[in-house]
Amino acid sequence: MAKGKKSGAVKYTSNGERPSVTRKTRNAVRSSRTFSERRAAQMDAWKKGKRVMLTVANPNTNQTNKRFIRVEACDVWGDPNSSLRMPSINKQMGK
Repeated sequence: MAKGKKSGAVKYTSNGERPSVTRKTRNAVRSSRTFSERRAAQMDAWKKGKRVMLTVANPNTNQTNKRFIRVEACDVWGDPNSSLRMPSINKQMGK
């Protein structure tokens, strides 16, 4: 018996069109996280210099259709690289 031509699975790249996890499962996982867990993950990402978006109450009370707005964490918490950092132990010991 002759072998057929093998498929080009090595070169195949998914378009990422459809989610691999159902919407109910994703929503269940998202709702199971507490506010403090989500805030801790946001703080970690902010400290790494990632672009983190926060949901805050809209300071403009005239926009009643937008009670909350999304703002960047750098606008609320400041620049993570400019915060005061403790000098490392090696620098203190003169190494």
